[in-house]
Amino acid sequence: MSREVTPIADQLRARGMRVTAARHAVLEWLADNPHATVEHVHDGIRQRLGSISKQAVYDVLKACLEADLVQQIKPAGHPARFERRTGDNHHHLVCRRCGRIEDVDCAVGARPCLNPDHDHGFEVDEAEVMYWGICGACRTAATNAPEDDHSRQ
Repeated sequence: MSREVTPIADQLRARGMRVTAARHAVLEWLADNPHATVEHVHDGIRQRLGSISKQAVYDVLKACLEADLVQQIKPAGHPARFERRTGDNHHHLVCRRCGRIEDVDCAVGARPCLNPDHDHGFEVDEAEVMYWGICGACRTAATNAPEDDHSRQ
């Protein structure tokens, strides 16, 4: 990639990383599509770049994770998700039905926002909170779904 001047290129350079088309595209795509799986990122980037292997997407995400340009979240029972929002103290809401994920700011604010009753000698620097429930769209769909008389048999 040429000596492009964009906020993303500046962020990559500030972390000592080369600016490549794949890195730029992944970070740009994630900015518009937070909480994406590797498959979502791969599909989105293929549309922008034409051809990119899934392994290349994994490699870019790994490098960006290590550089704190991307955050990975791992909701239980769901594939890992990636987002650009890093360095703050936010949490996530996860829908049990559709898997939709939304960011939630920490109610307490300071990192870590939760402290265990007993730290067992650990120096705690982070707490992950995952809120689980049913999103509004899934609740509405369940309310509006016609009853299937055959399902009761």
